[in-house]
Amino acid sequence: MTRNRKQPLDFRVEEVSYVMQRWLANDSCSLVGAGSVGKTNLLQHLADPDVQAHYMEITDTALFKAIVIDPNLLVPISAEDNIAVRCWSGYELLMHRLYMAFHPFDLLGEDARHFSNAYAVLQDGTNPLYASMGLRYLEIGLEFFMQRGVSIVFMFDEFEEMLRQMPAKFFLTLRGLRDANKKQLRFLTFTRAPLNAIVDQMGISRVEIEPFIELFHDNVLYVGPYNEADARRMVENLMKRRRRQYAEPVVDFIIEVSGGYAGLLRSIFHALGSLEGQNLTIDDDTLTHLLHKRAIREECETLWESLLPNEKQVLKMVAGLMQYESTVATERAVNMLMPKRLLKLDKAQGRLYIQPPIFAAFVQTNPD
Repeated sequence: MTRNRKQPLDFRVEEVSYVMQRWLANDSCSLVGAGSVGKTNLLQHLADPDVQAHYMEITDTALFKAIVIDPNLLVPISAEDNIAVRCWSGYELLMHRLYMAFHPFDLLGEDARHFSNAYAVLQDGTNPLYASMGLRYLEIGLEFFMQRGVSIVFMFDEFEEMLRQMPAKFFLTLRGLRDANKKQLRFLTFTRAPLNAIVDQMGISRVEIEPFIELFHDNVLYVGPYNEADARRMVENLMKRRRRQYAEPVVDFIIEVSGGYAGLLRSIFHALGSLEGQNLTIDDDTLTHLLHKRAIREECETLWESLLPNEKQVLKMVAGLMQYESTVATERAVNMLMPKRLLKLDKAQGRLYIQPPIFAAFVQTNPD
């Protein structure tokens, strides 16, 4: 089995410290970040028992599990399937990831066989009630661990896709499971915009899904690019793996142009060879040259496509491609773009500008 590369304990220290303080308080939390922000590395880091032991002072790491739920692993269903079948596919994924996280179930002792039976029955398509009873078997599976004092966090990667595929009823049942296990069950969502904005964009009734969404209201964290230490460490790792060595000013250039966004750091690093012999200054010519590199432009497109329509409109306004209009929607978009570190206020000049520099140059090309 391929193991994910471990990060140092102080990786993403601000974000990890916030999340684990929320977990210690038995709270669920919502992470919001644009594309190319390094989401996968952060979730894998949060799932690392050594990191949990460090930040939460856990003495027995077997009693705490943070489990990543990837909607791309949902059992295929069709739009015509009824609500019970659609919910079942969500329960099946949670139960399967629970199974994988705790296997071979040493913690359960003699109940290991009973848990395995519940897992098998949930997946038994020959049972005419398999879809309707999916929640019950997930509840039974969780209870084996709850009885032993285990705390579990289900971390939903690309939560937008879960919202797209699962009916509101599914999320209400998750809220019910959490209410029955308040001190041991938590959720974490990672989205590209605040949950309410995503729900509205998808046309989901806020009234229907509110009991689940309200779990996260007071615990929202915007995930920006890497801080200086993490960005520098990533460049150093790239140099080591690629057997290249760059002077400090070159490393500074990579970090500044990319703004510390993981995907941009990587793509700009790989494009440096084409700038050999040139003066590495952040000017229009250098940025235009870099934007002609397919990998860099694709990373900028990933960032762009992760934004809501009103966020894109604001960026175009700031770039001078459209007349700036101050409206409620505009101000709301600005308040999302700034914590994502895609907009910054120059207080001295009283104006907004786009960051990082390579993304600002990309927006100037009118990407739509």
